Amino acid sequence: MDLGRPQNTVGVSIIGAGERGVYFVGTRMAEIAAETGFRIVGVYDTLPDRAQFAAEHLNAIYADRRIDHRVRVFDVLDDAVGSASVELVLVTTHTDAHRKPVEAAIAAGKRVYLDKPISVTLDDALAIKAAETQSGAPVMMGFTRRYERPWIEAARLAHEGAIGDPQMILLRSVIPYTRYLQLWHRDNARSGGALNDKGSHHFDVLNWIAGAPALSVSAVGGRSGIFKPDPDAPERCSECERECPYRRHETLVDRFEGVGQVANPSWTRARRVEHRNDNCVYLPGSDIDDHAVISVRYANGMTACLFFAIFGPWAEDQETLEIVGSSGRLRMERHSGEIDLVADYGHRRETIGFKDPERGSTHFGADLQLVRTLRRFYAGEAPPVGVAEGVASLRMVLAAQKSLRRHGQPIDPETLEAAL
Repeated sequence: MDLGRPQNTVGVSIIGAGERGVYFVGTRMAEIAAETGFRIVGVYDTLPDRAQFAAEHLNAIYADRRIDHRVRVFDVLDDAVGSASVELVLVTTHTDAHRKPVEAAIAAGKRVYLDKPISVTLDDALAIKAAETQSGAPVMMGFTRRYERPWIEAARLAHEGAIGDPQMILLRSVIPYTRYLQLWHRDNARSGGALNDKGSHHFDVLNWIAGAPALSVSAVGGRSGIFKPDPDAPERCSECERECPYRRHETLVDRFEGVGQVANPSWTRARRVEHRNDNCVYLPGSDIDDHAVISVRYANGMTACLFFAIFGPWAEDQETLEIVGSSGRLRMERHSGEIDLVADYGHRRETIGFKDPERGSTHFGADLQLVRTLRRFYAGEAPPVGVAEGVASLRMVLAAQKSLRRHGQPIDPETLEAAL
């Protein structure tokens, strides 16, 4: 226990000072620090200036809440995970860099939160699982739909028989996330592509609802011609004077999600492609897929479909979940948070809504619930989603990517080898 902190507080370290770790989870953590007792001891990032800006940002929130606390910058990873003042470690690095800090934090005896996806490679995912198993302490993962009330309610209704026995699932995700071509995600080796970063959420939802192992995954799609590389285009939005509907921080989805401006100058100053957040969508070198239609067959007879694209218009129905059962169906729209439930063979219909004042916060309030869940997790409660689900989701991603390369051939995700 850090003698410089009040009793009943929990020291936290954030590994990776990017948008997710600091400006979403870390910010929510600082905002409700009086409720949870979380105190972010320090931030570590391979870019020292980005870590410094992150610490200043978090310090301003603590000060605004009249909490006497200062966030430091850790110079090395070992200090960030090994400091006696740190009791909970949040790992929010680039996806390909998850394994090292997770293993280090587990070895140091800390409670660990790992953001999704679990990793890019099955090798790293299984190593993380082995480290968790050896320690005997669970790792909590950040699949945000598991902390978002409409998704939780939709899963509960399906599992408790409101629509009879669930038979089919359709998850439609048409979110214009061209930012995947503008950030480090544009490199498949770093992120696993859009299908890993965003699709990992979706596969976790399908697995959650199905409640059974996936027997086969087949996919068609890949990379459209919408973002054809243009070697004559400026490298980044800040250097471009063209009229463009994809200009970073100016798109409708960026403004809606609270990223209508650069978080701090470390992104503006960055010269390396993987450190910038406004690379041109036409910049040559990106190798990620931008759309897919994916079918899944489960061991219990259920079938599922993921209809996925990172282009298209911003709209209020960009992500929907539909589950068809033996006697009814439900359809949940994420933006409104409403569930349209048809039950009893069509004799009963109702709309279920959620009047939640926190839905205006990030991820429709899910990040606040995630932070509250983290506090209970630290106290010993089992996490709602963890490494086992992370591995299962990654297997689905890798199976889908393999099927894409094989023109829709069904792939059994459980037979994938650690090194494809």
